[in-house]
Amino acid sequence: QVQLVESGGGLVQPGGSLRLSCAASGSIFSIYGMGWYRQAPGKQRELVARATNSGSTDYADSVKGRFTISRDKAKNTVYLQMNSLKPEDTAVYYCNAEKVLGPEMIAYGAPFWGEGTQVTVSS
Repeated sequence: QVQLVESGGGLVQPGGSLRLSCAASGSIFSIYGMGWYRQAPGKQRELVARATNSGSTDYADSVKGRFTISRDKAKNTVYLQMNSLKPEDTAVYYCNAEKVLGPEMIAYGAPFWGEGTQVTVSS
């Protein structure tokens, strides 16, 4: 199996910055996509940013120009640099790994999720 461990959340003032990290471990041959989703109270989980192993990235419109996603494929780690944070960025942020190949290049049947890390933007 695969485990995702997130770190870097916390409380920050509006306009501040945070950097989230997520490391995948376990029986992994490769990971196609790693990304971040978030869920605010009373709202559905939404994509924040995603990076594929070919280097392409996707961002939610609400974070474009403020957040930057990056991956270290050798370490199966993904980062999210969040700048110019706003109160509406407050949410639990979840790491995601999709299209994961295990040993002998056999695909797992479902994506993997971390347990989430709280990000609170407040003065």
